[in-house]
Amino acid sequence: MRGGLLRALKFLGRRLVNLLLLLFVLSLVTFSLLYVTNSDPARTLAGAKKVSPEQLAAIRAQYHLDEPLWQQYVRWANNLLHGDFGVSIRTQLPVGQMIGQRAWITLALAVMALAIALIIGLPLGILAARRNGRWQDRLVTALAVAGLSAPSFAIGLLLLYVLSVQLGWFPIYGLGDGGFADAIWHLLLPSITLAIGLIASVVKISRASLIKQIDTDYTLFARSRGVSRRTILLAQLRNAALPIVTSSGLLIATLVSGTVIVETTFSIGGLGTLLQSSVTFKDIPTVQAITMIMATIICVATAIVDALAALIDPRLRSRTISANSRAGLISNDQNSNDQLADNADRTNVTSSTQTTATTNDRAQEVTR
Repeated sequence: MRGGLLRALKFLGRRLVNLLLLLFVLSLVTFSLLYVTNSDPARTLAGAKKVSPEQLAAIRAQYHLDEPLWQQYVRWANNLLHGDFGVSIRTQLPVGQMIGQRAWITLALAVMALAIALIIGLPLGILAARRNGRWQDRLVTALAVAGLSAPSFAIGLLLLYVLSVQLGWFPIYGLGDGGFADAIWHLLLPSITLAIGLIASVVKISRASLIKQIDTDYTLFARSRGVSRRTILLAQLRNAALPIVTSSGLLIATLVSGTVIVETTFSIGGLGTLLQSSVTFKDIPTVQAITMIMATIICVATAIVDALAALIDPRLRSRTISANSRAGLISNDQNSNDQLADNADRTNVTSSTQTTATTNDRAQEVTR
C-alpha cells in the first residue's frame, strides 16, 4: 500500500514538473510576440494611430521597455500571475475585464459541444464496434470520416443556411437579448457545429478501442465459460475506457482551437472572436493574455487526463517509473553491451509474463 502511494506521488510529481516547464516555455513564446511583430515594441503598443516621439517615450516608460529583456519578462510574468493582463491597445480597457465579460460564452460553447460529442459519439462508436464489418459499421465509419474531413466553417455555413435561413429552426447570429436561457438557445447551433468534428473523433477512438477488447483472449475465455453478453460488454467497456480518457486531452485542444472559427462564423462575442479581432488590429496585450489562457487550459487539461489515466490503469505509473529507472541504468553503463542485451531479454520475458497474467486476471474477473 505504501509502495503504491509512493509510486503515485512520484508519477504526479513528474507530471507537475513537466507541466510547469511547459508553461514556462509557452510564457516565453507568448512574451516574445511583442518583439516579432515590429522592430520597435513601443510603436507596436501604440497601435495604428500616429504618435509623436514624446508619446513613444511615454509608452516605453509605461511598459518599462528601456529595461533589460529578462527584467521585462519577469515583470510581465509577475503581473500575469496576479491577474494583471495590461490594457488593451484598441479599447484602452483592462484586458482582464474584457476577458471576464466574454469567457463564459466560450466556456458554455465548449461544454455544450463536448457534451453533445460524448452523448452521440460514444453510442455510435460502440454500435460500430459490435457490428464490425457490417453495414452499420460501414455507415458510421463513413460519417465519421466525413465529419473529420469537413472544416468547421464550412459545416457552420451549411447548417446556418439550411437550419436557420431556410427552415428558421435556429437563430441566425449573436446571443439574443432574452437573458441566459436565450443565450444558450443561440449557442445550440454553434455547439452542434463544433461538436461534429468531435463526434467523429470519439467514434473512431471508441470503435478502435472496443474492437481491440473484443478480440482479446479474456473475451474468448469468458464466452467459452458461458458468461452473459451484458457482463462481457461491461468488462470490455471498462477496459476500453483508458484510450478514450487519454484521447480526451486532444478533444479539449480541438475545442479550444475550434471556438475561434465557430464564434467568428456565428458572430458570437466570445474569446475566439476577441482573439481574432485583436490579431487583426495588433492588440498585443490582448493576444498575449488570451493565448496564454488557452495554452494553460490545454496543458492543465492534458495533465489532468494523464492523472485520470494513471488512476484507471495503475500499470501506467509502474511503467513510467520503471522506464525512467531503466534509462538511468543504461546511461550509467553504456559500455557494457552484454549487460544491455541481458536486461533487454529480461524485460521482454517480464513483459510477456505480465501480459499473460493480466489476460488471465481479466478473464477470471469477467467470469466472477
